[in-house]
Amino acid sequence: MRDTLRLRVGCTFAYDLTGPSSALIQVAVQRPDVTGLLRQAWEVEPPADLTPLTDMYGNTIQRVAFPAGPVRLGYDAIVEVPGRPDEADVGAPQHPIQDLPAETLHYLLASRYCVSDVLMSTAWELFGDAGAGWARAQAICDWVHDNVEFQYGSSGPLTTAKDVFDRRRGVCRDFAHLFIAFCRATNLPARYVFGYLPDLFVEPSPDPMDFCAWAEVYLGQRWWTFDPRNNRPRVGRVVIGRGRDAVDVAMLTTWGPAVFRSLEVWADEAPT
Repeated sequence: MRDTLRLRVGCTFAYDLTGPSSALIQVAVQRPDVTGLLRQAWEVEPPADLTPLTDMYGNTIQRVAFPAGPVRLGYDAIVEVPGRPDEADVGAPQHPIQDLPAETLHYLLASRYCVSDVLMSTAWELFGDAGAGWARAQAICDWVHDNVEFQYGSSGPLTTAKDVFDRRRGVCRDFAHLFIAFCRATNLPARYVFGYLPDLFVEPSPDPMDFCAWAEVYLGQRWWTFDPRNNRPRVGRVVIGRGRDAVDVAMLTTWGPAVFRSLEVWADEAPT
């Protein structure tokens, strides 16, 4: 482990538009979450102006309008991040709801994919006996990791946490959605995080990381990382955005007829 790591992260994706379309693009590094943003660049074909905006969660998003035809978008950045694994505090307490900061209460509510109201009774049956605080969040993380199979193509844009619970398979965003739903159902504020995650200091995986979704839980007066897909401290997380669920942190949101063609993502250690 080192004090800092230098990473190269980015992506390119292509769409065919059969008519003019407006879009929001959310693939750029969130500056406050990295030690240093050394370089970033955009590639847009056909040329179009990217207008930055900040959403209600503090995420930086690019707004753009495209004419009909093929579209190619690219983002590439060099960043420095802490070289240590995710922090943990097994003694972090759970706050009574009346003592929670006002800005965290939003993350106790059910959302589009994290249907905590639907899973309420199931959550208490499974995790009601776990100790409050870190112990309960970790018990939920362990359960989702152990009981959901990672499988590409096993979910789609309509898949909710309840669907994942019933089917017991999904991709990283589905792991995060189910974990978050169970946390909220047991009065733990939890939010969705989307970002880049390189495979550093871990054994080779048949399903290597690039884009990844995980979660954060509010305990002991701060937010902590929980990753039910990997369920182990990792090095090199680069946050793109946070929100209630994947609706708030979509890589690309379009208003208009768009056909997806290709996607390439990278998240690797960069030469110093």
